[in-house]
Amino acid sequence: WAGETEPRVIFRNIVQRPRHKSTGETVTIVGDHDPALLKYFDCTRSGPRSAFDSNVVFQPEQIDHPILITECVCNPVYSRSKMAELLFETYGVRSVAFGVDAVFSYKYNQLHGICEKDGLAICPGFTTTHVIPQVGIMGLDKISLVSAWNFPYVPPTNLFTGLFVDGEPVYKGCCRTNIGGYHITDYLKQLLSLKYPHHMARFTWEKVEDLKMEHCYIAPDYALEAQLFQKGGKEAEDKTRCWQLPWVPLPTEEPPSEEEIARKAAIRERQGQRLREMAEAKRSSRINELENQLHGLEFLLQQLGQVQEEDIPSFLSETGYASKQEIELTLTKVTQSLRKAKGEPKPEQAENEEKADSCTSDKYPLINVPDNMLTPDQLKEKKRQIFLKTTTEGRQRAKQKRVEEELERERKTQQDEERRLENPQLYLEQMHTKYKELYEKIELRKRLKTNGGHTNGSNSGGVGRGERLNAAQRERMRLLTTAAFDRGKGEDTFGAKDEDWQLYKLMGKDNDDDDDGADEDEAELARVSSRLQEIDPTFVPKLEPTASQPTITEVPHVRPLTKEDFQIVLGVERFRCPEILFHPNLVGIDQVGLDEMTGVSIRRLPSKDKALENRLTSSVFMTGGCSLFPGINERLEAGIRMLRPCGSPIKVARALDPVLDAWRGASLYAANSRFHQQTFSRADYYEKGEDWLRRY
Repeated sequence: WAGETEPRVIFRNIVQRPRHKSTGETVTIVGDHDPALLKYFDCTRSGPRSAFDSNVVFQPEQIDHPILITECVCNPVYSRSKMAELLFETYGVRSVAFGVDAVFSYKYNQLHGICEKDGLAICPGFTTTHVIPQVGIMGLDKISLVSAWNFPYVPPTNLFTGLFVDGEPVYKGCCRTNIGGYHITDYLKQLLSLKYPHHMARFTWEKVEDLKMEHCYIAPDYALEAQLFQKGGKEAEDKTRCWQLPWVPLPTEEPPSEEEIARKAAIRERQGQRLREMAEAKRSSRINELENQLHGLEFLLQQLGQVQEEDIPSFLSETGYASKQEIELTLTKVTQSLRKAKGEPKPEQAENEEKADSCTSDKYPLINVPDNMLTPDQLKEKKRQIFLKTTTEGRQRAKQKRVEEELERERKTQQDEERRLENPQLYLEQMHTKYKELYEKIELRKRLKTNGGHTNGSNSGGVGRGERLNAAQRERMRLLTTAAFDRGKGEDTFGAKDEDWQLYKLMGKDNDDDDDGADEDEAELARVSSRLQEIDPTFVPKLEPTASQPTITEVPHVRPLTKEDFQIVLGVERFRCPEILFHPNLVGIDQVGLDEMTGVSIRRLPSKDKALENRLTSSVFMTGGCSLFPGINERLEAGIRMLRPCGSPIKVARALDPVLDAWRGASLYAANSRFHQQTFSRADYYEKGEDWLRRY
């Protein structure tokens, strides 16, 4: 390939050896990998590896031809000797030459008039930066240090500065800083990950590298540029770049139209009518069943009245009842159930009491008998009958109360339905108003119970214990305090009198009328809410706290994601990241920047010649991947001007192609007829060994 003007193949110098998921075969992938291809391979145990550790080759791959290979300035002899050992002993290479890429890039651009014979070569690479002085010129075929060709060419990994005097590199004046494009990419990746933690998976190394090369620039004055973005304005907005991530808007739910609401209401009305018809049919069937059962019980009582006294036990055994009282009790229950099913009003209280008394006297005959007339066994039976009577009466009262409540609810529901049918719109407004009043009343009661008389939320924090209690609770607290005070006066005589035990009744929570009112209001609120959900499809009940659920003062609101949430905005990051080339301390590297390296390199010259220094600064040559940042030439020129005396000539030029000019310079050199005189042959290697490479 020597003498060619362009490289045939360009790819990243990385190698990966994953294993196929189905066959288990290990394959070798060289260069950039395709994500669509790697989904078939297991890459967990084999990541991509480079042949370079920083800018030193430590994992050389197979090269089966005579080569001209690059290396960094002051490359370790161990790296050079291992490379020669691999090339000569494994692959039988005839000859090999080593060189520095920045030198060939300088010489190639010198042929095109970009730089002079005396100058400074600055090479900001991937991980470090070097400066090389170039002095004098002896012709391209007389370069003392062969520059390199590594096919395919990899951009240098150093920030490299050198002096060229009379066309020759002065390596005693070289200097290096451990900062380069790798640190810029890593710094940008960290800043974006901190700024957008929800999109960290998007910030892959390759994507951040593309963002760096596409959007980053060198600020003429870092402090002024930062102040510009801090103040904002039109100029800062123009310099801001936005990267839009893939985003699909959520489907918007439109409110239902009037036709849709009317259609749903009609469907709900039909469903309600069907349910009412089913309920009516079930009610009619239940009434018929109870009437048949009632007639059967009445007929049974009539037959029982005609049976002789001695035949009653055998007659009852056939019917399944134990006594006549049980039949009458069942008859009473069936009668009550029938009246309830028909919706008839309850019988008079006196009539009920009379029947209850008759049933009680028959079922519990020992209750009204004096104790002195009973035997011990009868006394036990009397106690049992008293207990059964009390329990039965309590159950009947509770059942009667439930029946009355059920009838009352049905009456209210029927009245509400009649009002709704008369004027649906007015009825709906009244129900909404009632729901609002009940809800506010319950909330006010809860605030008063929590904060006492202070309804203002700002004063709730200073309310004392006594102010937070309602009237019943304050009364219980007073009784406790009084009892404790009286008890402490002298001898403890509490409980000696019967009235002392009335204290427990007074302290009972059942006397809290406020709680009863709250329960009634909450039940009514639940009924109104349920009714509104039936007749109004747009009604949404408010969140009501329960006993197990604490009061929610603020409902968290989750904002739906928008297009702006998937935008990566690059503002100060555009110039903040490449600024580490001039201020490495921004990322914790305590070394000099790019502009100060030129002063260090000039001070290392053997002779202090002002004319030579002016010639060097008048031809400052930039090569390497990081020299592609916009504004780097102007910033470097301003930085060197700060270091040099007033009036010193300063000119900064960039290579025609900072990435591939070193390859082109090496290609020209390898095509020269005297190239083989500058190489190290296999015979020399076997004769003189690896130590000879130190003097090469």
